[in-house]
Formats: sequence, structure tokens, C-alpha cells
Amino acid sequence: MRSLTLAEARERAELISVTSYAVELDLDRGAETFGSVSSITFACGSPGAESWVDVKARSIESITLNGMALDPAEVRDGRMPLRDLAAQNVLLVRATMAYSHDGQGLHRATDPADRRDYVYGHLFLDAAPSVYACFDQPDLKAPYDITVRAPQDWIVLGNGAVTPVAASSPGEWRLATTRPLATYFVTVCAGPYVSVRDEHDGIPLGLHARASLQEPLERHAAEIFTVTRQCFDYFHGLFGIRYPFGEYHQVFVPEFNAGAMENPGCVTFRDQYLFRGAATRDELLSRANTVSHEMSHMWFGDLVTMKWWDDLWLNESFAEYMSHRCLVDATEYTDAWVDSSIVRKVWGYGAERSPSTHPVAGVAALDAQSALQNFDGIAYAKGAAVLRQLIAYVGDEAFIAGVRAYLTDRSYSNGTLADFLGAIERASGTDLGAWSSGWLLTADRDTISVELEERDGVVSSARLWREVPSAYPADRPHALDVVGWTDGVEVSRAEVTAVEDQTELGDLAGTAHPALLVPNASDLTWARIRLDDGTLEALPVQLGRVPDAQARAVVWSALIDGVHVAEVSPVTFLDVFEATWVLEGNASILTRVALYAEHRVVPHFVPRQAQARALARLARSAGDLLARAEEGTTRSLAAARLLAGTSADEALLRSWAEGSGLPRGLEDDGDFRWIVVRNLASRGLIDSAAVDSFRSRDDTLQGGLNALMCRAALPVQEVKAWAWEQLTGRHGRSNYEMVHLARGLWMSPDDALVAEYVHRYFTDVPAMSAWVGEDALSRVVLAAFPKVFTEETETLSRAALRRDDLTPAVRRSLVDADAELREALASRATFGAALGVGTAASAPSPS
Repeated sequence: MRSLTLAEARERAELISVTSYAVELDLDRGAETFGSVSSITFACGSPGAESWVDVKARSIESITLNGMALDPAEVRDGRMPLRDLAAQNVLLVRATMAYSHDGQGLHRATDPADRRDYVYGHLFLDAAPSVYACFDQPDLKAPYDITVRAPQDWIVLGNGAVTPVAASSPGEWRLATTRPLATYFVTVCAGPYVSVRDEHDGIPLGLHARASLQEPLERHAAEIFTVTRQCFDYFHGLFGIRYPFGEYHQVFVPEFNAGAMENPGCVTFRDQYLFRGAATRDELLSRANTVSHEMSHMWFGDLVTMKWWDDLWLNESFAEYMSHRCLVDATEYTDAWVDSSIVRKVWGYGAERSPSTHPVAGVAALDAQSALQNFDGIAYAKGAAVLRQLIAYVGDEAFIAGVRAYLTDRSYSNGTLADFLGAIERASGTDLGAWSSGWLLTADRDTISVELEERDGVVSSARLWREVPSAYPADRPHALDVVGWTDGVEVSRAEVTAVEDQTELGDLAGTAHPALLVPNASDLTWARIRLDDGTLEALPVQLGRVPDAQARAVVWSALIDGVHVAEVSPVTFLDVFEATWVLEGNASILTRVALYAEHRVVPHFVPRQAQARALARLARSAGDLLARAEEGTTRSLAAARLLAGTSADEALLRSWAEGSGLPRGLEDDGDFRWIVVRNLASRGLIDSAAVDSFRSRDDTLQGGLNALMCRAALPVQEVKAWAWEQLTGRHGRSNYEMVHLARGLWMSPDDALVAEYVHRYFTDVPAMSAWVGEDALSRVVLAAFPKVFTEETETLSRAALRRDDLTPAVRRSLVDADAELREALASRATFGAALGVGTAASAPSPS
């Protein structure tokens, strides 16, 4: 389908203003299609002019403009021409639309637990015309009246409060007229959802999920409602504007591509957030952060929407910052910024390392699909870090005053970078031109390091060095701190705003030389942190003694970054892990570093022949922690999960898979069992029949996905061929199924088993754009990228990127995957083709 360009959007917005939408959806026509009737009332500023409406239908029964019939055959590339427009117009489109199975548009999924169907709308970016005819761009907002026909045993939810149309018409529902919404915020969720309801401060609240998730929904409802209430109170006080969209429903839906979507009044979440089994504290924090993030969007994004997609940061950077701020200030999750450091910023730094890096703002996306490619860790994590730097620059009071003015002045309308900066400048009296140029309009990041000189164990002088990337030179002032520790005691601290390439740290002079020196210890800025050689050498002994979790997170983030840029050996990473992980008390650091070690450091940066020894080190640490941790705690659960995924102890794995000898709290945890089964399958210790047996014990949507991955992981040539055909063939596989098949396929004890799919990937996967939506396919491209780290793979990848027939989503994901491949190759080349996994002393020193 043709992608809307910025020039076209501007031209249409100058001509058209939408008064209202009336949409009728008939969801009672079976599992493949639904009926859609769209009545659009709109004005035209130049009567007699021509424009178009967006519609992507299976078939169109009729189109009338001001009572005159139009020919549906004129629809091309999802656009219907509208000629000779009047000053006031009414357009009526009757169409049959297709349900999707890739998480975009109106998605329909069948729950294998009870064979019941669930529908939800995800209309982000350009999917709205696949549900109803519309002028699909973010700056043509209008109120909506929506009616829905659905099977009588279904409930219906959406952007407005739902009431039956009439007692005599069961299955027909009317949603209350909405406030003006952008087209991509419209949603309808329908199906035999189960619900838990509440109320807070006059706002009706609802939580909803598939019937098979009723138990975890009810078990987690109190926690989710508590966070919801706390966030409402906090944002009402901070913004000075009450929540404007009536009821507030949070719907946990199946096969959702993103974490959640901020549809006004009806937020949709991936239903994995309703943890079926045990949950670690950081998982609960992550869910709370998502609840807070989506609620903050009710103001940033929904109340005030960006004018065009290149200002996506006005939605996402603010929601990212505000969600963490709210958790710290208003909930029990006061360590939310620690979680951000080890989860969100690690993600964002990865995006910044890629050749696809881009500025936070001002990207000037020329079309909608190109804009989608910048929906990444830079728009989220870097944007939030930049806002923290803005607050350091103008002061929090001026920042909040500017935010309030921006939200008030642009309510129910659209905003731009210039609008926002203008509001902050007026509130603070500070010119932000140079600051914006360096932080918002320039890509890449500076590198921060500290150099100490000492005499007799005392620091004689200290300098902070700021290296600016030559490709993206910019003037970025960094407000940050530098802290030193020895044996867990803070021995030095300096707080500074670095504006030059070299900054004297006078506060460190005369202090004891620390064992560990951590720049940006409070993680206030956005930069690559280069740890000095002495700190790297001391980490195995000293890191576990540092009492500040935020500083420990910064160190781990720096280590991860260093591994990726081939400055830190993966052996050094594993040495620090083995020495300190069992001592870690912060849930986010504990679980996320373990996941990174198991799923990224070992498979990407450790050569195949050394991976078994590396996994054994992880398993040894996991066993150590499991033996000492209190049962039922996050520490115990994190240890058990790591051991289940890395251990080569067949007896232990078989015992746990059968439910014997499990740590307390995991006795009936189906998700934990699948970690064990995946390990058994990838080692060839079970066969397809055994996977099917475990699947029969977990006849759920998640169980089916895990079974697909485990079967694809079996080290059998015929199974790999089956997995590849299921992944790349036209089998109607859902977005989630494709990703799980891809993940399992590349689990292999040797490269030879999957070698043929390295070549096939670069032809077969891009071709899937013919039947898979861009958002879903971008995720498949990353998951399916060959995990065979060789120069041949790099050659094939480079050749693929020279093709001119790749869609924007495929190209962007290929660029990012290719960058990760080259990182792995560079690390292996730097630290030896036959890298050992012993101690740091036996490995090459970090450069």
C-alpha cells in the first residue's frame, strides 16, 4: 500500500477539516471478515477542490459523497479520490474488511484453551483504513460515534463508555461520543473477555482479559488498580488537567506486537503482563511502568498529538520520562530509574550504536512508513534522558510550568517541537536554540571518561573527558556526577556540568584514590561511559560491595556497551558476573544482567566452541545463588530461571520438567517448565513427541507458542526444514508464531545444521512483505536473522542491503541486525578466534 507523505499530509490538512466520524462495525459475520460503515462529515476550505479518503477494504459495497454515488473501482493503493468537494460534505463508505493476524488493524485471535475468539483494534500509524474509511493522518482529529454488532456472548469495549443500543437488539452496542481523536487512537475490543471493575476519583476503571486468564487477572487486579490510582493522582497534580476521556479500561489482549497502546479510554496491553506463574519484582515494576507510561500518554499524545510523525518523541520521550518519574514519586517502585538504566537505556544505546541512529527530534520523515523506523530506543530511552538534561538546564519548576502551558494551549489539537520548546522558553526565560540543536537535533552520543593522577594514594588531579563523535559533532552540556568507591565506602564525589572536551574535577583532588571510579554514577545523562583500566580490573572484587544500585546499573550498562564495541572482553563480563551476580540485591539488575549474559553475551560474542564452558559458568552462578537464596523470592526465582536455561545436568532438567524437586513457588509454573523444556529440546535430549506431551499439559495460547519454539529448537535437520517452511510459507501464522519459530530455529549445537537457512534468509524473509504487515515483519526480520556469526553471513547481509526492493521496515531491521552481526565479529576478532572462557588473566586485556 502507498504510504502517506509529509507533503501530501500538509496539503490535505490545509484543505480538509473533519467535523465528525460515525462508524458502524459488524463483528458478527464469522472469523474472516467484518462489516464497516463509515460516515464522515467534513469541511473543505476550497470548494470544488479534489482530495482523497483512505480505505483498505476486502471489498467495497458502496461509496457516496453528498448523496452522489462514486465508483468503488476507483480505489487505488488504499485511496479513493474525492472530486468537486463542497464547503460542507458527508461521505458514506460501506465496506467489508478483513481481520488481521499480524497485530495490526482489527486483530482476531483464537484462544486454544477454549477455542473462543477475541478481537482488538491496533490502528497505529497507518492501519486505521483497514478498519474504517478515514482521513488517516495525526493532525485531522475529530470526535467519534461508534456502534458495534457482536456475538451475543461477547462484551464490547472502546474509546467511549459502552451501552446496549436497545434491549430488543442484543449484541448491538453504542460507544459514547469521544473527544477529538487522531485516527490511529480509535479502538474496539470485543470478545468473551472477563472483567474486574473499580472506580477512582469519579473515573470508572476496568481490567479485562481472555477467559482463560481469569485467575491471573483477578490475582493481579489489586496491584494494577493500586498503580492506576496512584498514577491518576500524580498526573492530575503534576499537569493541573484532569483526565479528559471518561472511563479508563485496560485490556490485556493476545498476540500484541508492542508492550501496550495508549488508546484514549481503552488502553491495550500484551497479555503476558498477566503473569501466569511466579513474577519477579522487576517484572511487576515493568508492568507498573507500562501502566504509568500509557496513562501519561492520555496527556502526551492523546490530549495533545504530534502534528506529524517526525515529532513522535513528543509522545514517547515524555511518556518514558513521566512514567519513571511517577513511579519514583508516587508508588512503591522507587528504584524505577535503576530499571531504566539496565533495561531501557541498554536498549537505547543499542539503537544509537547502529548505523540507523537518528536524532531524537526533527527527523523530517518524508512518509509515514519511514517514520515507523524511528519508533525505537532513541525515541523512548534517549528522549527521556534528554528531558532529564533539559530539567537540569532550565530547572524543574520552569519545566513543569512549560509542560502545563503546552498541554493547556494545545488541548485536543496537535503540537510540534517548536510549540513545546516555545512553552519551555517562556516559562524559563532561557533560549533553547543551541541546547536543542545539540541534544534533540543531532544523532549519536558523546563518550565520557575520567582520568586521575595520584601521589601516595591520593588524587592529585582529575579530569573528565568528553569525546564528541566526528560524524555528528554537537555542543551537548552534560550535567552528571563522578563517584568513587573503595570496599563499599564512597570516598569521592564530584558534580559537574561538562561543556568542554576537558573539565577539571577539583572536588576529587585531595581525596583517596578509589578502587572503582564511576562517571555518570547517578545515570543523569546520555553518553557512552568508558571505565578506566583500574576500575575494570577491580570490578570482580569491588562491584558487589557498592551499596548504590543506580551506580551498579551504570557499571553493568558500561560493561555491556564495552562488549558490543569490542573494548571489553566477554571473558571480563563473565568474570564480573561470576564474582558479583550472586551478591546482587536489586531485582532489575539481577534478572536483566542474567538474561543478557545467557541470550546475548554468550551466543553472540563467545565463539561456538567455547559456549558450553561459558554457559557452565552461568549455571554455576545460578546454582550458587539458588542454594543461598530464600525460597519464593526474586533472587530464588532468578537463579532457578538461569539454571533452567543454562544447565547441562540432564537429570536435573528432566526432574524439573516433570515437576519434581522444584524450588518453592514454581511447582505449577507452566512458563518456568517451558524454559526447562527449551533447554532439553535445544540439546536434543527430547524429541517432538515429548514437546507435544508438554504442550498437552499447557493447552493455552502461550503454551502453543512455547511448543512451537521448542519444536523448532530440536537439533534435527527435518525439524529445521519444517520450522523454516512454517516461518516463511503462507500458512496464516500469527505474528507471535512467526517470531517463536524464528527464535527456535537458530538454537543449534553447530552452524552446519542451520547453514542452508543463512542463504535462504536473505531471499525468503524479505519476500514475506507481500503478506505480512510492516510492523510485524520488522520483528520477524530481527528474530529470524541468522545466528551464524561468520564473514559469509556478513557478506550476504551487505549484499542484501544493496537491494533496492526492500520495504522500509525490512531495510531498517536488516541494518540493525547487520550492525549486531558486525559487533559480534569485531569482538571475536579482537579477543581471539578461539576465545577461552577461563579467567580474565588468561584472556586478552581490554583495549
